[in-house]
Amino acid sequence: MATPPPDYPVKLGSLLFTLVEPHQGHEVAYHRWYERDHFYAGCLTGPHLFAGRRWVATRELKDLRTAAPSPASGRPALYDGRPDLGSYLAVYWIEQGKHAEHLEWALERVMWLHRNGRMFAERDHVHTLMFHHRIGVWRDDDGVPAELALDHAFAGMGVTMVDAVGDTTADELATWLQEEHLPAVIADGPAALVLGSLPEPLQDDAPVQQPEVAWSGVFLPTDPGTDRYTDQLW
Repeated sequence: MATPPPDYPVKLGSLLFTLVEPHQGHEVAYHRWYERDHFYAGCLTGPHLFAGRRWVATRELKDLRTAAPSPASGRPALYDGRPDLGSYLAVYWIEQGKHAEHLEWALERVMWLHRNGRMFAERDHVHTLMFHHRIGVWRDDDGVPAELALDHAFAGMGVTMVDAVGDTTADELATWLQEEHLPAVIADGPAALVLGSLPEPLQDDAPVQQPEVAWSGVFLPTDPGTDRYTDQLW
């Protein structure tokens, strides 16, 4: 296993993962609203959220996706087994120990944005959830720290969601991934960094319910200030 980078006081604690599908015909408008307004007003101006990045999946990349019913529930992955749904992904880092404080701000903020006409109706949330950072595995000694991963010029990002099965606990799965499985998978390969996190369960009275997923897909970084890729989603 590669030696991880040295520790510094600012640490990744939790993250927001939001995968969204704009309605066809509204791709450019959605992309511009999100990157020029919501990316900042809905997230980055909040307390203790210190990094964010947007990603996009073209039709070519969507065709590479895989999905299976959740072993835990038997329900199909994502919208009735359609892994191709979800063109735009935004990921944000929240400082360790500050999750509750940021979430309190975020809930108030989204209500304020709705009241002031600052949301975008022509889109569907495919999978939007908070996660807690658990593991990091590096290909190279002293690689890019997790805290800088969204600011580093990585060429792309892969996302894989898995379930623990049988009697395996989340802690046991995380340990196996970090110490046994992932180091061998990324050794001498194109992926320089793999981060792992656990979802924060939604409350029973949450306004939305997320599907349980066993799903994998890849994304390219968006090109801020341009409409690149908006004509390649379908």
